[in-house]
Amino acid sequence: MTGLREEKKRRTRQALIEAALTLFDEQGYDGTTVAEISARAKVSPATYFNYFATKEDVVFADQHLYDEVVDEVFAAAEPGAPVAEMVTKTVYALATADAWSFPLDHPLTEVRTRLLAGVPALRAGYLLRNAAVGDRWAEKLYETCAPRLDRVEAAALTGAVLGALEAALRQVPAGESATEAVLGIVERVVRGFVPKG
Repeated sequence: MTGLREEKKRRTRQALIEAALTLFDEQGYDGTTVAEISARAKVSPATYFNYFATKEDVVFADQHLYDEVVDEVFAAAEPGAPVAEMVTKTVYALATADAWSFPLDHPLTEVRTRLLAGVPALRAGYLLRNAAVGDRWAEKLYETCAPRLDRVEAAALTGAVLGALEAALRQVPAGESATEAVLGIVERVVRGFVPKG
């Protein structure tokens, strides 16, 4: 019974995310209400608030997965793993994880990317959350790869990669793979990074 209950919760959550992003794309973020999202997902507004505290939260529904994916990559790291390898492995894991609400190449992922770039309230939330992801990733990279790089270098490298990934996602031409764009750009960023020693 627990399995069925969890699956129902997963499907409801997914329906709310899909409804919200679809409506935000059709009507704009500010022009969409929680009541409309709930109606599109065929649940009550009270049910919406069982899953998300605010309208903004549904856009960041997968945020917790960043830390989980980063932690998994570094937990499996071999001692002395090359810096570039750890960065590319992390990006590959983030780009291809099955746990996301939608794959990187899904049209609603593109909608989410546009929202984060264009809606001021969401942009502010994204920058704060992205900084936290970068801090955690940089610390894991430093812990795994020191003394071949120091904390400043780890922070600079992860910051450069995160910035490049965001820019790449916003510029993917229609019909081209966002996953390929992301994996390609990280290779170019880390190729220019030559750790000491």
